[in-house]
Amino acid sequence: MKKIAILNGPNLDRLGKREPEIYGSTTLADLESQMRSEFGTTAQLEFFQSNHEGALIDKIAALADAKFDGVVINGGAFTHTSVALRDALLGSKLSAVEVHISNIYKREEFRHLSYTAPACIAVITGLGLEGYFAAVRFLLKR
Repeated sequence: MKKIAILNGPNLDRLGKREPEIYGSTTLADLESQMRSEFGTTAQLEFFQSNHEGALIDKIAALADAKFDGVVINGGAFTHTSVALRDALLGSKLSAVEVHISNIYKREEFRHLSYTAPACIAVITGLGLEGYFAAVRFLLKR
């Protein structure tokens, strides 16, 4: 059974409450429950959310040390600002898929640049929460 981590950055703990016209009404807990239901027999999933850049970086290092098979990461705003998060992903050697709930290319121009995308094997943007499921399916097939 593959071990896959789903990492969420700042403000994603506010899913279901924050800007529902963009992010929908499903909470992060709902998403975790749905993913466990779908992948519970095919993948060992570990979920982690933090509003703190250093906590996400520490988690990536821990996942690498624990020999995880892949990471799904929605870095939130850190996607567009954090060289440190990019370096952590690159240094981990983990297969990472970057996910964005909204289509970042239809939003503000500053969201069009992802510092973390070059450290990932794929990027999924604009599929809503289905992007998380697609990322896990992709990692399971690798």
